[in-house]
Amino acid sequence: MTKEATYRVLLRPTEVELRAPAGTQLRDLLFEQGVEFPCGGQGRCRGCRVRVLAGAVEVNAAQRERLSEEELKNGWRLACQCRLTDDVVIELRQWDAAILVDESAFAFEPRLGLGVAVDLGTTTLVAQLLDLTTGHVMAVRTALNAQARYGADVMSRVGYAADKDHLLALAQLIRRQIGSLIDQLIFASKARRSDIRDVVLVGNTVMHHLFCGLDVEPLSHYPFEPQEGGLKTFGANDLGWNLEPGATIRFLPCLGGFVGSDVLAGVLATRLAESQEMGALVDLGTNGEIVVGNSARLLCASTAAGPAFEGARISMGMRAATGAISQVTVEDHHLDFRVLGNAAPQGLCGSGLVDAVAAGLDLEVIQPSGRFANGRKEWTLVPPVVLTQSDIRELQLAKGAIAAGFHILLDRLGASAGDVRKLYLAGAFGNYISHSSAQRIGLINLPVDKVNAAGNTALLGAKLALFSLDGEEGSYNGLLHKIEHVPLKADAKFQDVFVEELAFPEPSHVPS
Repeated sequence: MTKEATYRVLLRPTEVELRAPAGTQLRDLLFEQGVEFPCGGQGRCRGCRVRVLAGAVEVNAAQRERLSEEELKNGWRLACQCRLTDDVVIELRQWDAAILVDESAFAFEPRLGLGVAVDLGTTTLVAQLLDLTTGHVMAVRTALNAQARYGADVMSRVGYAADKDHLLALAQLIRRQIGSLIDQLIFASKARRSDIRDVVLVGNTVMHHLFCGLDVEPLSHYPFEPQEGGLKTFGANDLGWNLEPGATIRFLPCLGGFVGSDVLAGVLATRLAESQEMGALVDLGTNGEIVVGNSARLLCASTAAGPAFEGARISMGMRAATGAISQVTVEDHHLDFRVLGNAAPQGLCGSGLVDAVAAGLDLEVIQPSGRFANGRKEWTLVPPVVLTQSDIRELQLAKGAIAAGFHILLDRLGASAGDVRKLYLAGAFGNYISHSSAQRIGLINLPVDKVNAAGNTALLGAKLALFSLDGEEGSYNGLLHKIEHVPLKADAKFQDVFVEELAFPEPSHVPS
């Protein structure tokens, strides 16, 4: 029998060396090294560009369509379209996956045994092992969501999972990955596997469905309402996890539409339902989720904010990683930059994009309409990073959707922005965004002293759920009866408000 050929892949600048059989897709090799595949490997975008420094890598029609002749000549390839046919040296960006964990102290009623809380995000995973007697976090593990190689955003993932075989494959993939994280937690903490009594998972509606193996077809079209968004309970054997048969695994229920259990956990963590004062929780991402209200009434909604906050669909957008401009400030009418990893600038992540547009407004390079002043087509921030007219439009669409959703929910409550005493910004983007820049572009219509970066409220809420029984007042189950989901698409005012919110505010209209 002829031995199957294997090839060597050397990555620069990390100097990681890989070996794989002939015909292996570069996508499968490079995803673990931090290369992203925003369109799920369909060859429809340029998000997985890598540069081949040595060796032969095929060029197909999708690459000729997306890459210029000059780029192809200089070795640029779309990793999702290439298979291994030679020893190669590949240059790729050195990603720094900054995954937000939670170390907040919280009140709890002690229980016996150990528990695991999991925040299942579209891009990242966080798992914590807790001693349920003391509340002490015994170990933490994080990872990039392995499903991301089939689509960086939720709608790409939904499109891929429309095929039932693909749906099953995605469910098995994420179940194995989380099971592996739990094994790592046990090893790191030297805990007894038999002591783990409960596992609580939270995530957005799509992650809920893709973990549970539920049909995502209803989420692919209007009215975007899940058919099976409730609490899902599993045994360890159901998932192939090496835990005791008596261990209970719960994926907490969704609130409706694209408002998932990560937001339910966020409400639990911020205690919005316990306050008499008006408060709000906003999670900024591809689908921006919003909760507004108090102990008397809570409303929630999701908006199709688009991926601008995550750096996608931006001409030089990228995830918060080495080479990303994450902060832009104006000093003496000149721009100052913070670049992650102290490296040469390569692109803009979401927080850098918001800062750049806010700076452009202050310098009058960008008009309130979103158009560049003086007829320019683009703005060079720092070579080679430029901001284009379409980039600004993407941000306008994203911030307009969030601002409009916030406005509609307040209107339904008979309240205004001035009535809100505290706004919690959840998640990684909410943790790093400049509140003053968000205010300047009209994303947040509140004074900055009312805005609180709340961190990973989904993970904190999942930990709290480990200590609460389903029927308890103040438990996640009790919250389900207090929070009303509002489908914004069905609101007659939404489109008009959305259009009004597209423009950037005049300086005199920015809250002080």
